[in-house]
Amino acid sequence: MALRNIVKYGDPVLRKKSRVVDNFDKKLSTLIDDMLQTMYNADGVGLAAVQVGVLKRVVVIDIGEGPIELVNPEIIDASEEMQVTPEGCLSLPGQTGTTSRPMTVKVKAQDRNGKWYIHKGTELKAKAFCHEIDHLDGILYIDNLVDDAVEGK
Repeated sequence: MALRNIVKYGDPVLRKKSRVVDNFDKKLSTLIDDMLQTMYNADGVGLAAVQVGVLKRVVVIDIGEGPIELVNPEIIDASEEMQVTPEGCLSLPGQTGTTSRPMTVKVKAQDRNGKWYIHKGTELKAKAFCHEIDHLDGILYIDNLVDDAVEGK
């Protein structure tokens, strides 16, 4: 495992759409392991591959319940009930803004071996799923602010 550099806001790669993963090989496993180590080192709860400069549809999340690996994730269901809460991003260090995200989502994704599964998330986990999957389409949380204000440095 190795720490990777986290791409910061302003780098055009963050606005690019990530490619579907077709090869479930050692290179993918290494990427996922590196992303987890990088996320933990930065005290984050989620990280998308694009944030380490890799345009692949790969996300890792850990809200304190253990790591979740999502390959080719897609949101297949979202609650009508919303949560309006502060949100931040490892690519915009020290900044937060208020977003509105579904309270509960269901995500269909593959694991590092290509097996499909469905994962349900509520509250912080739902927000992390939405936030990281947005990254895969070049969308940042600051594109979804409810009051257009970003706090921090």
